[in-house]
Amino acid sequence: MRSLLFSAKNTEFWGCEREVAEAGDSNERKSDSIMRLSWALVHSRQPEDVQRGIAMLEDSLVNNTSSPLQQREKLYLLAIGYYRSGAYSRSRQLVEQCLEIAPDWRQALTLKKAIEDKIAKDGVIGIGITATAVGLIAGGIAAALARKK
Repeated sequence: MRSLLFSAKNTEFWGCEREVAEAGDSNERKSDSIMRLSWALVHSRQPEDVQRGIAMLEDSLVNNTSSPLQQREKLYLLAIGYYRSGAYSRSRQLVEQCLEIAPDWRQALTLKKAIEDKIAKDGVIGIGITATAVGLIAGGIAAALARKK
């Protein structure tokens, strides 16, 4: 049976895909293989691969039988996936969950800072766009009123 991931565009995932398929009934081996594949997917340049990685990680968290360390890793990778797909608030929620498990984890703290910087930057841009739109509308109204007189 061919995997959905096997295509010419996704050749970099073949090794990870093969590992998952060959893991068989070994839960630990399968879990490790899925983590490697998820890591590769959420770090991909292709948005659809990032979404597949997010879906795999979400599924693995629903069926969570992992240790706190494994859960932390899954949450972190999921936070990266959401960050890379532009869902910054969801990414921030997940990185906060990571930090509940490991408060001093540098990677998660760095990601949290990047998320907060991105949210702040997007907020400033949004405020600038809103202010410009309000200014244009007010200018248009003022010009229309001036023509009426």
